[in-house]
Amino acid sequence: MARAQGARSQLAAAFETTYGTAPTSGFMQMPFASASLGAEQPLLASELLGYGRDPLAPIKDAVTADGDITVPLDAEAFGFWLKAAFGAPTTTGTTNKTHTFKSGSWSLPSMAIEVAMPEIPRFAMCTGCVLDQLSIAMQRSGLLTADVKLVAQGETVATATAAGTPTAYALQRFGHFNGAIKRNGTALGNIVSADISYANNVERIETIRNDGRIDGADPSIAALSGKIDVRFAATTLMDQALNGTAASLEFSWTISSTVSLTITAHAVYLPRPRVEIQGPQGIQASFDWQAAFDPVAGQMCTVVLKNTVASY
Repeated sequence: MARAQGARSQLAAAFETTYGTAPTSGFMQMPFASASLGAEQPLLASELLGYGRDPLAPIKDAVTADGDITVPLDAEAFGFWLKAAFGAPTTTGTTNKTHTFKSGSWSLPSMAIEVAMPEIPRFAMCTGCVLDQLSIAMQRSGLLTADVKLVAQGETVATATAAGTPTAYALQRFGHFNGAIKRNGTALGNIVSADISYANNVERIETIRNDGRIDGADPSIAALSGKIDVRFAATTLMDQALNGTAASLEFSWTISSTVSLTITAHAVYLPRPRVEIQGPQGIQASFDWQAAFDPVAGQMCTVVLKNTVASY
């Protein structure tokens, strides 16, 4: 008897034309490290009295469909998640393409995502998936991944795939050694680690339906924030925090001149941190930064992905 194993699992995704309806074609095979996307429906214990000490049968509550997917930062497939986070990009170039994503769109595409366990067989299709949050951690070593948090409308489980034969992206991963951080266009030194989190703050539209599902998922005010851990060697960031001024932060990963990913937060504000001396080792300071709309750039955040993918 076959048993489910993570090594055999697969994930396919496609953008929907109609919210909550999976397309019949166009699915892409997505690289991933883990996935908790799925639907759950809790039971409500009976509150009725007068039937003895043993409880009556519970009833079903509303369906909640959501979860996280951990994906690699790569040159091609990551553009799919960027489109989910920011909307469709502006694409330029001939063979070598430049895809520019901008924050602030009120209309985000929904996705159909199938998590497959072929050996069971179990094929769980989640529809109406909207990206709620995208998080990336930068450090000196290790595997470079991003966490994608999704809100879905519902899940349908079948014994055969509904995604057909998905098309695979060419996998070319970015690594931490490809990374760099700039402040106002100048390389920022003494950075120990950095976190980046973009949130659409998706609101579930919880109307009354006979299937217990949500009616939609709408983005509200976006947020771009993170944390920078710095070896305390200069006062550049501290001075900015004390002055209350904004500066741009650029996080980039570069393989070549035609293969790169750049995330620019145009107006970043820093809080005044506590600087602690915890022994004879080097002193570090942590800045929990927040980004805001920049009137010169016209948006809070710009993401540029360079590869050879024709479009997303």
